Amino acid sequence: MQTIPIADPANGPRPNAAVRSQVLAIGEFDGVHLGHREVIRRTVETARRLGIPAAIMTFHPHPREVLGNGVYSRLLTPLKIKQAILESLGVDILYVVDFSEDFMRVSPRQFVHDMLCPMKVNTVFVGFDFTFGHRGAGTPDTLCELAEGRFAVEVVRPYHLGGVKVSSTLIREQLLSGRVEEANKLLGRRYSVAGSVVHGDGRGRTIGFPTANVSVADNYLIPANGVYAVQARLKDGICGGVMNIGVKPTFAESLPEPTLEVHLFDFDRNIYDEPIEVELIAYIRSERKFASAAELIEQIRRDADQARTMLA
Repeated sequence: MQTIPIADPANGPRPNAAVRSQVLAIGEFDGVHLGHREVIRRTVETARRLGIPAAIMTFHPHPREVLGNGVYSRLLTPLKIKQAILESLGVDILYVVDFSEDFMRVSPRQFVHDMLCPMKVNTVFVGFDFTFGHRGAGTPDTLCELAEGRFAVEVVRPYHLGGVKVSSTLIREQLLSGRVEEANKLLGRRYSVAGSVVHGDGRGRTIGFPTANVSVADNYLIPANGVYAVQARLKDGICGGVMNIGVKPTFAESLPEPTLEVHLFDFDRNIYDEPIEVELIAYIRSERKFASAAELIEQIRRDADQARTMLA
């Protein structure tokens, strides 16, 4: 998959790198959840039928972050992860638009005439709630009008699972409430965070449960504090485990940010500074303060047993 950065029309080159027609889907696609995958599936199928590239246009940073919603500085799929998932789904070209304050002032007409038309798009796929242009004035109907017959516009209806509309907002709410199993169903995959293993305070080893301390590599949304059954992907294999996300209330009054500590089952190799990706399988319990280290150790033992059962 080719990735092409795009500056907005006011500040940089137009996206004229495409030398032939293409099918294009436009959206943020944070999470690349089941609803997003339906848009992407239809885009790729149409492109294959026409014998032309399947392309995605996404935006970075997240538009809502630029608009002042700090919640969206934490993403379900940071850009590198989004790129990998999109490539696995058969996308040929990924356009990453710099969503700047200047780009926010681009009108719907400018967006179509200065960005889409030079790309020689054959068909544009968008979600039912797609908006574009200054103050989100453009809608799918606006896009159809501005296309003026130069390209087709396909609007994808909302995707429902078990009677519930799948959305990035709902997935965020589920993860921030610890409902990781529900979030995974909506994503169509296991939610994961990636980073590297760093040195911690070493307390886990002293109480018989050594942990890999994960330094998250990007601006991931971190799920609710608590204990989870997980599967860790290491450079030389996969290992089950139990992870605590939290501020270690038994040993400290409070930490400024939650830490991620993974106890890997039947594992004793030194993996400091190595990459790790942790997939969250199921939520076990909330984080709480214990009266003693002995009480904590006994609870960790029960957590580990429960996680092994969940992963079996």
